[in-house]
Amino acid sequence: MPDMSRVLEHARIPELPNPYYGKVRDNYDLPADATHGPRRIIISSDRLSAFDRILCCVPWKGQVLTQLARYWFDATADICPNHVLSYPDPNVVLGRKLEILPVEMVVRGYLAGTTGTSILTLYKRGQREMYGHRLPDGLRDNEALPAPIITPTSKAFDGGHDEPLTAEGIVAAGLVSQAQWDQLAEYTLKLFARGQEMARSRGLILVDTKYEFGLDTDGRILLADEIHTPDSSRYWIADGYEAAFDAGTRPPSFDKDVIRAWVAARCDPYHDPIPEIPAEMIAETARVYIEAFERITGTAFVPDSSGVTPLDRIRANLAPFFG
Repeated sequence: MPDMSRVLEHARIPELPNPYYGKVRDNYDLPADATHGPRRIIISSDRLSAFDRILCCVPWKGQVLTQLARYWFDATADICPNHVLSYPDPNVVLGRKLEILPVEMVVRGYLAGTTGTSILTLYKRGQREMYGHRLPDGLRDNEALPAPIITPTSKAFDGGHDEPLTAEGIVAAGLVSQAQWDQLAEYTLKLFARGQEMARSRGLILVDTKYEFGLDTDGRILLADEIHTPDSSRYWIADGYEAAFDAGTRPPSFDKDVIRAWVAARCDPYHDPIPEIPAEMIAETARVYIEAFERITGTAFVPDSSGVTPLDRIRANLAPFFG
């Protein structure tokens, strides 16, 4: 296990312009250049967010997610253009600044999920029509769907809460045009098919995922944010799936939500103070992220081992962009 003391709590760098600090990522908007237009620096910290707050920091999480997204952006660039321009640092993406489209493209290959809007929850309530699709009777928990389906959501309607939608409703509401929707749906299903195929070759099942897209200054649709990471996707371990399915239990997966579950069992995480999270639980979560990287990519995770702190390293690597 890499050195657990190397944590990137934040990346607040006053020499960089136009900051925007998110729950997990710290961002800076750069002036347009002649080639790429407006650009954005996106720095992935090690913060772990849940229940609309920061719970703790997990060493190496930011580097794992940045490098795992890099693996998938590179592997899918022939299907869909993406926002990436370069990687100035293991935790940093320099990308085109996009106008993010107000539709989150969620795609599902299995009858799974736990939230109130998941297709498994709706199916168990007796619904067969959902998100503009009709599912057949007789499906069991965690069973493969006849074909992957897109179950889009949007934060545009309900004050920031994901709202289940249909393709027709999205176009009728003017969130995107029909031509844009057709392109988004084509990209989404092709990206998911590539992801499932590559995951299968690594002994994994890509169950479901979500994609975020935006428009560049020419109106082109580009893939943004992240792709096929453990934070945006559900993976199962293939060699345990059949036994779990036959037994009616949850298939084995990268269980990175142990901290979230531990906190939720001990307090009301939306209102109460967060209890101190045990160091061994944070270390185990770091191990799971690293295991996910290595299992998905088939390569060893190489932690940064520079002699300076992660923040000092990032500052040095981003010095060319200081205003």
